[in-house]
Amino acid sequence: MFDPRTHVPAPDELAGRVIAITGASSGLGQAVALACARCQATVVLIGRNERKLEGVHAEIAAAALPEASIAVLDLETALARDYDRVADALLERYGRLDGLLHNAGLLGTLTPIEDYDVPTWCRVMHVNVTAAFALTQVLLPALKRSADASVVFTTSSVGRKGRAYWGAYAVSKFALEGLAQVLSAELESISQVRVNTLNPGPARTTMRRQAYPAEDLAKVPPPAQLTSAYIALLGPASRGVTGQAFNAQG
Repeated sequence: MFDPRTHVPAPDELAGRVIAITGASSGLGQAVALACARCQATVVLIGRNERKLEGVHAEIAAAALPEASIAVLDLETALARDYDRVADALLERYGRLDGLLHNAGLLGTLTPIEDYDVPTWCRVMHVNVTAAFALTQVLLPALKRSADASVVFTTSSVGRKGRAYWGAYAVSKFALEGLAQVLSAELESISQVRVNTLNPGPARTTMRRQAYPAEDLAKVPPPAQLTSAYIALLGPASRGVTGQAFNAQG
């Protein structure tokens, strides 16, 4: 039975694949982007901070890995034309897309529902859910041109079992689980596109620090230690696996 937690990536596991990653400028997204490049994927770095994306791009180039590309996209403010620009540029340059990892997201605040700020709720739901839906929609034509495409949504334990005070973040992750299931069911019989979710578990990221400011980060694994499960889901190891919810730890 397929389990991404036990996967050991081969050095050339993603050779010839084009993989787009949101939130690629830092944290888990950056770590997965670098890991994909080391496995010989051509990586499309998507994020809102061009300077940070250029830093990741430079790191990939310095290691003489397959040339990456940058797509600046602010998921909070992007309009339809911005999504179309990214999709058109990707399709023109590569002709297809073999993998799409949704990793960008907002935490919002840890607040009781009764007191939750409505504008903050809307921002979190927009970035974490609506933007992910919109980007997936415009990239589906490129994904359908692949012989073996994978869409992965980064989710969370609080999006599988509700926890008090996690508010919009938890609800947005529940929504992503539903989006993945619906999309998987729609695509399973008409394309080679598979759709799954992955809960990375605790990771030493800025978002984790925001949620747990008093936590001893030395006891939390760095993002680079959690990338193998993503490689498994984005690459050939998970071919034929769709509509499932996985964990990277535990």
